[in-house]
Amino acid sequence: MAPLYLDYNASTPIDPAVGAAMLPFLADHFGNPSSGHWAAVPAKAALEKAREQIAALLGCEEDEIVFTSGGSESNNLALKGVYFARRDSGDHIITTQVEHPAITAPCRFLERLGARVTYFPVDRFGRVDPGDLSRAITPRTILISIMHANNEVGTIQPIEECARIAREHGVLFHTDAAQSVGKIATDADELGVDLLSIAGHKLYAPKGVGALFVRRGVTLEPLIHGAGHESGRRAGTESALLAVGLGRACELARDLSPMDRVRASRDHFWLELQSRFGNRIALNGHPVHRLPNTLNVSIIGRVGAEILERLDGVAASTGSACHSGRIELSPVLQAMGVASEVGMGAIRFSLGRGTTHEEIEAVVERLNGAVAIAS
Repeated sequence: MAPLYLDYNASTPIDPAVGAAMLPFLADHFGNPSSGHWAAVPAKAALEKAREQIAALLGCEEDEIVFTSGGSESNNLALKGVYFARRDSGDHIITTQVEHPAITAPCRFLERLGARVTYFPVDRFGRVDPGDLSRAITPRTILISIMHANNEVGTIQPIEECARIAREHGVLFHTDAAQSVGKIATDADELGVDLLSIAGHKLYAPKGVGALFVRRGVTLEPLIHGAGHESGRRAGTESALLAVGLGRACELARDLSPMDRVRASRDHFWLELQSRFGNRIALNGHPVHRLPNTLNVSIIGRVGAEILERLDGVAASTGSACHSGRIELSPVLQAMGVASEVGMGAIRFSLGRGTTHEEIEAVVERLNGAVAIAS
């Protein structure tokens, strides 16, 4: 059977226009952008153009963009950078129970160093209550980090309201926008955030590159110490090749109109699944406040991992894992209070710009067959 890719939340292919922009930097423009001679000129110019393209997408200034190796580094720089820069004035960080491991793991690390972290809950749709945030803030709170949209179920958080609460209390606010950039609006000023993380391979750029928006006036302790690259915020010679790819991808991502078609395909997909499976299928995540490309469903009473094994050639993800015959739900589904018999059948389908109607129909047919076999 023809392979079908519905795992765009895990990684996207490189857009052809992005690849074309990068080609000259594979062969010709090899200079160090920090050097002072002719060979540095093309690389430095490309680096700054990419910074402008990213800033244009986020509605910020060029000097507020820091290039990183990806979303994980951006998140680590935000969390650790604020903690080490501000721990004399506070030691409390607030985040949620549904964050990506690139947030929760650094938080656990900082707890070992003396940080106090509050992991506040979400509702059954995976959404936070801003009132919980207000009650969690203390005089020692220095940072709040809430993801813009969840990678598993696609639920979009009320970032604007949460950031406003943080601002009223004089607390810095960070959002992991790895999943939302290129899918929904991510203007930093409109969101009201102080820090925002991007991962290149989630928006049709290469793996190994990302960016962190750092609002002017916010001081971070660097993760990587060395020469004064990235205005002293991230040492290491920048890759013009990767920066060009991320910049071009961000330029393309300013046009959100392709997401209308993606949303229509996702909704059609959901209607088809409901027609086939009726009350044997459940939606995980918010029915409205959700990424336009994400469909996380549970085949009730089945095991998602087993169904995926039978979905010949279909690339998708599951929210449950089987260890020694025991089903374990993902922390996200657990935090949402999803019942075990529902959550163990979770499968995440995430669509992309290239997903076709024919592919959706083919996946529905294969899923129907896989569930029948599993029965």
